[in-house]
Amino acid sequence: MSGSTSPWTAQVRAVADAVLYEGYLLYPYRANSRKNQSRWQFGVLGPEGAAAAGHGEDTSLSAQCLVEAGEKSSITLTIRFLQLQRRVVEDPNGVELGELTVGSRSWITWDEATEREMTVGPLSLVGITQPLRVPGGTDIEEISDPAGDPAGRLVRTRLPLQGELALTVEPDGRYDRITVRVRNAGASATDKHDAIARSLIGAHVIAELQGAEFISLLDPPADAADAVARCHHHRCFPVLAGPPGDHSMLLISPIILYDHPEVAEQSEGPLFDSTEIDEILTLRVMTMTDEEKAQARATDPQAAQIIDRCAAMTPEAMRQLHGVLRDPHAGQPRLVPEIPIGIDWWDPLADTAVAPESDAVSICGVRVSKGSRVRLHPSRRADAQDLFFDGKLARVTSVHEDVDGHAHVGVVIEDDPAADLHEWYGRYLYFAPDEIEPLNSPENGKEGPPWKRWE
Repeated sequence: MSGSTSPWTAQVRAVADAVLYEGYLLYPYRANSRKNQSRWQFGVLGPEGAAAAGHGEDTSLSAQCLVEAGEKSSITLTIRFLQLQRRVVEDPNGVELGELTVGSRSWITWDEATEREMTVGPLSLVGITQPLRVPGGTDIEEISDPAGDPAGRLVRTRLPLQGELALTVEPDGRYDRITVRVRNAGASATDKHDAIARSLIGAHVIAELQGAEFISLLDPPADAADAVARCHHHRCFPVLAGPPGDHSMLLISPIILYDHPEVAEQSEGPLFDSTEIDEILTLRVMTMTDEEKAQARATDPQAAQIIDRCAAMTPEAMRQLHGVLRDPHAGQPRLVPEIPIGIDWWDPLADTAVAPESDAVSICGVRVSKGSRVRLHPSRRADAQDLFFDGKLARVTSVHEDVDGHAHVGVVIEDDPAADLHEWYGRYLYFAPDEIEPLNSPENGKEGPPWKRWE
């Protein structure tokens, strides 16, 4: 991103590029494939009136987000999209051809795209409207035969595009609510082919703050929840970009994402296929015939890169794509039981499915696991000694489940001088969940709801 000061720009741009080309070209990447004959993409901003006429898409996208700003805060907005580029194959005399083959290489008439990026800012956090203009043009690429004689040419033509970026800022309690709107302000279109040629394709925005922080709309702090609920979006959603913990960058995406999205490090290059799965698509490309691969190469330069990359993939690179498992709840206490279906409790494999030091049990809607603070309320069925601990504060050391499916929570008493020694030896007191009042969870450090008997 031009003018960016963030060290995470490359990571954000990799995700933004995936958004930019999502759905651009679908497997098997050939022009004669039906799903590539009716092309579509996310984030298309059509010219005025195209949606109403039924030959294009809505003209704008807009998103609202919250900012915790200071007196000298500023924002930089980078608008990115694709501009359609019509590629026509002609013979040396300028007569249009459906296909041109020279030696082992072929070209067909096809709609390509070229990347466009415009950066506005840094701007103070005040309202502004900025015109966006992309010129049209024509490029000619001459093609020669092996002897060097003219064999034909590729004529690439682009229509001019006009857009508008609007930024508005208004206070909302202790935060500022920012609205970013991108609109296609170009001339109306005559038909669907003209409409897509005048559209901003795959449009999205990267926003970067200086001296301020964005508030997550997916996981806002408690005091921002109401302000977040007042934020509205049209055809997009803003998520925090950059690494976890960084709140300086935002990606306003037409595709549903989570905060801090990443491109898998195992992926060696984009496949442009919606909801792509690298290993499956790569294997399928490898099974294409030479003729099918030639047809794909003739379709689009991006398709040619995919075919060539898959053909050159080493066994090591292929293995890297296989067998990577990611747990979306990694690092979070998991509720017991976790014994896989079909495995009996006496099977040794069952021992590997439970982890008392990281498992959890839900009590009054609060996850209780190792490190949780609780208050004890022994029941009448408890041992006489346990009744001495009624009302005592304790620290959870482990969560267990017996073969009958009953949960047991191991604790040490906080005001016991030997608590650390008991924990070191593993000499815990055990209570059922209905004998425990959760005071907080190690996940959020917050007080739990009013205690009642566990059900």
